[in-house]
Amino acid sequence: MKELFDVAVIGAGMAGILAARDLSQKGHSVVLLEGRDRVGGRTFTTEAFGTELELGGTYVHWTHPTIWHELQRHDISVFPPLDSEKAYWLADGDVHSGTMNDYYEALNPLMSHLVHDARSQFPMPFNVSASANDVDQESLEDRIVSLGLSAYERDILEGAMSGLVHSYREQGVAQLLQGVSGTFGDYNGFFETASFWHIEGGTKRLAAAMMSESTATLRLQTPVQSISDNGSFVTVTTRADEDIHARFVITALPINTLDDITIKPELPAPVQSMIGSKNPVMASKIYVRAKGTIEPFNAFAPAGKNPINAARVESRYEGDTLIMCICSDAAAIQANDHEAVQEALRKFVPEIEVVDTASHDWGTDEFSQGGWGWYRPGNLTGAAPLMRQRHGRIFFAGSDIASLGAGFIEGAMQTGVIAAREVATALANGE
Repeated sequence: MKELFDVAVIGAGMAGILAARDLSQKGHSVVLLEGRDRVGGRTFTTEAFGTELELGGTYVHWTHPTIWHELQRHDISVFPPLDSEKAYWLADGDVHSGTMNDYYEALNPLMSHLVHDARSQFPMPFNVSASANDVDQESLEDRIVSLGLSAYERDILEGAMSGLVHSYREQGVAQLLQGVSGTFGDYNGFFETASFWHIEGGTKRLAAAMMSESTATLRLQTPVQSISDNGSFVTVTTRADEDIHARFVITALPINTLDDITIKPELPAPVQSMIGSKNPVMASKIYVRAKGTIEPFNAFAPAGKNPINAARVESRYEGDTLIMCICSDAAAIQANDHEAVQEALRKFVPEIEVVDTASHDWGTDEFSQGGWGWYRPGNLTGAAPLMRQRHGRIFFAGSDIASLGAGFIEGAMQTGVIAAREVATALANGE
C-alpha cells in the first residue's frame, strides 16, 4: 500500500481548509484534495472590470465566532457597502419607492409576524435537538400563506427574503427562525449578518492566510469518485483512478455533489434522502458596472417576479457604479446578456446603463451544483444532525450541513473546526 495519511480532507472550501490546517498543526499527516484549480470552494474572489469582486460567498460578521476569530488572528478587517437611503420594492405589480425607513415601516410588522416564534422554537439555536421539530416541516411558503396577507403585503415580505430564497415552497422556514433566534430574535440583525460586511482583501485573502499556516499536502484538480471505509482505513479513489489511503476522511463538499461520489458503507437512509433531494438554492450573484455615478439604492422583488430580486449599490469604480445583484433563479437571466440585465435593473431605476457584468454560475459548476445551503423542510432537525455524526472513519463538514449558520461562511468554518477536533480525538485514542 502507498503512503497512509492520517487524514484525507476532500474539498478545499473554507471548511476543508480549516480542518486540514487544524489537523496539520497538531502534527498529523494530511492531504487536502480539491477538484477545482483553486481553493475557496463557493467563495470566489476574482478580478473583473479591473477590480476584485466576490462572486460567491462574501459576507461575514463579528457575531460569527469562528470566522471572527480567524479574521482577528490574521489582522484582517471588514468594511460595509455604500450607505443607502433610497429603496425600491416591487409589490402587487408596481414598483414603489421611498426611503429605507419608508420601506421598513411597511416591512417590519410583516417580518415580525413571520418570525414571532423564533426564540420559542429555537431557545438554544446552536442545539436543534432542544427544539420542537414540528416547525421544521413547514416551508417558507406554508408560513407566509398562514399569515393571510394581501398581495401587496406578501410581495413586500417575499421581496425582503429574495436575497436568500430560490423557492419559498422548497426551502424550510425553520432555518430562518433558527438564524433569527441566533441574533436574539432580531430579524434585522440576522439580515445584517447575512448580507452586509465584506472582508478587506476578499475571501481569497482569508483563505490564503489560513492555508499559509497549514502543512497539509494540497492537491488541486483532483476530483474524487469514491470513498471506501474498510474499518481499518479509508481509500479515496480519484477520477484518475488513483487510490489515496488515510486513517480518516473528512468530506467537506456541497451536498449537491455527493451523489456523484460512491460512499461505502452506505450512508443512513435519511442522509441519502437529503443528498438525493438536493440543496434547493439555484440562485446567482451578478455584479454590474453601471455607467456614471448612481445614487445608492436597495431594490427588492419577490422570487419569480423579476429576473433580479435583490440589488444594492456597493461601491464606485473609476467614475462608474458597481451594483451587486442577486437572482433567485439563475436560469431566469444570463449574466453576460447586458441588455437583459439592464432591463431587469431598469424595472427599479429607469436610467441605469449597464457597461459590463461579472458572475459565476454555481448551479452549473460541477463542484457546487447549487448556491448557498438551505435546508428543505424536515432536514434541519432530521437528516442534517445524522450527517454531522461520524460514519465509521468518514466525517462530514461544510456549510450545507452546519448546525447553526448553514449557508454562511461561518457555518462552513464551524463544521471544519468540529470535524478536525473529532478526528484528532480519534487519532489520539489510537483508532
